[in-house]
Amino acid sequence: MSNQPAPVPTPSTVLGAGVLVTLEGAIAVGAAIVLTVRGLLGHDQSVVSGYGTAAWFAILGGAVLAAGIGLLRGQRWGRTIALVAQLLLLPVAWYVLSSHQVFWGVLLGLVVISALVMLFAPGTSRWMAVGYGAPDAPSDDESAS
Repeated sequence: MSNQPAPVPTPSTVLGAGVLVTLEGAIAVGAAIVLTVRGLLGHDQSVVSGYGTAAWFAILGGAVLAAGIGLLRGQRWGRTIALVAQLLLLPVAWYVLSSHQVFWGVLLGLVVISALVMLFAPGTSRWMAVGYGAPDAPSDDESAS
């Protein structure tokens, strides 16, 4: 017999957030690849260091990609990285929006807010609590009585 709690199914909110976070991470890693290829092909790097920016995108994007995959696989550690990434992307969405790139700003904002809503959803919070040994939280029907 093990002291491990019985496996709890991963809520759809976690899986949905995992899809969005995985997409964000994949886009960042893709940007790192594009910047590296541009640098290798000799594009002008006098304004911005393509290699430095590529490294930044590869490191952070790789972590976000890993977090998204972790959430899709039901790993609780992915939630923390995903939450931090979303909180850091909120001001980025505002910056893009205020830079007259309305479409991209709104798109990023919707993705970030959707992910945050799913990561803070009651089902996600209960799933996290059970994973750390907390007893099952009462359902909404039981707490209303």
